[in-house]
Amino acid sequence: MLKRNIREYGMFIALFVIMAFFTIATNGIFISSRNISNLVNQMGYIAVLAIGMTLVIVIRHIDLSVGFLAGFLGAIAAIGLTAWGLPIWLVIPMVLALGVVTGLISATMIAKFGIPSFVATLAGWLIYRGALLQATLRTGTIIIPNKAFNAIGNGYIPDIPLEGFLPGLHKLTLLLGLCAAVLVVFSAISSRKKKMAYDFDVPSKAMFILQLIFTVILVGAVTYVLAGYNGLSWTTVIVLVVTLIYDFITTKTFLGRHIYAVGGNPEAAELSGISVDKITYVVFGSMGMLTALSGMLFASRLQSATTTAGTGFELDAIAAAYVGGVSSAGGVGKVTGSLIGAIVMMSLTNGMNLMGIDISTQYIVRGAVLVIAVVFDVATRKHRK
Repeated sequence: MLKRNIREYGMFIALFVIMAFFTIATNGIFISSRNISNLVNQMGYIAVLAIGMTLVIVIRHIDLSVGFLAGFLGAIAAIGLTAWGLPIWLVIPMVLALGVVTGLISATMIAKFGIPSFVATLAGWLIYRGALLQATLRTGTIIIPNKAFNAIGNGYIPDIPLEGFLPGLHKLTLLLGLCAAVLVVFSAISSRKKKMAYDFDVPSKAMFILQLIFTVILVGAVTYVLAGYNGLSWTTVIVLVVTLIYDFITTKTFLGRHIYAVGGNPEAAELSGISVDKITYVVFGSMGMLTALSGMLFASRLQSATTTAGTGFELDAIAAAYVGGVSSAGGVGKVTGSLIGAIVMMSLTNGMNLMGIDISTQYIVRGAVLVIAVVFDVATRKHRK
């Protein structure tokens, strides 16, 4: 069972090793509540992109336009809130809808005109780069004074007003962590029973209990650390909600099964009645929407839109997806894995910054990790064959 699921277990092992190393190397600063909270907030906009990119790679495509598209859509949100004077409740859905439209434009070039996704989205990379420069041409930086919008990237969920009870800890975060742990346990038990009912392979009882204990300890530790500094941020809540929604879609719905069927074998999927073109439209439209969300998260965190916003986002998202277990051959990959991949990549950056390692070395290390992830993917696929 361990060998068959080495891709999934490997991510958690790698994350544990990386976090343990930086915790020791920084004398515990890395694992402090303040730093972990900051790391999670920094990871948010990349994690959202990585989730969408996972589905794009699963259907054997790539999207290089998401970086500067995120920057451009973040600038549109800033302009809407400042120059146009629109309320936040109108700006957010408007930018999300615009993101869907841009995703569908890329899908049209790929599905209808047969342009390779690499070329189509590279054109988008250039176009949105120019559009971002045009949007910020007058001021260079668009300051966002809207407190509600800025709270999305910098604010935290309010606490339960219980003075004297667990002082110094965010009570609501602890309660949510407890609920999450209980939900994980019941979900795992239910999933195991369903698999056993259909005679599917499942881990031994001892291994299953060990997995549950490890998961509960992990959820509890993360919750406790975050509760020590302001609790869950709104960015964290958004990332978790997006992850849960997309995990449900990809694992529990016909749409999810069709996406993986197209990624596994597009010709066979088409012959079985699945429209490959429709799946392409859905996946790229979804990618555009998540790109818009990522752009707003980044603009909210900076409380401004800048001419360099989005630079390198597409590379970080692709790296997070591959580190998270998506296969370059298509048809394999989980959105939960892309979340772990984003945490791994951001942990590397955060830990090396704390250690004072220069940026050139950081790029080399991150590139080496990406190469290892791809080599691991190729090796595991050969082993399965």
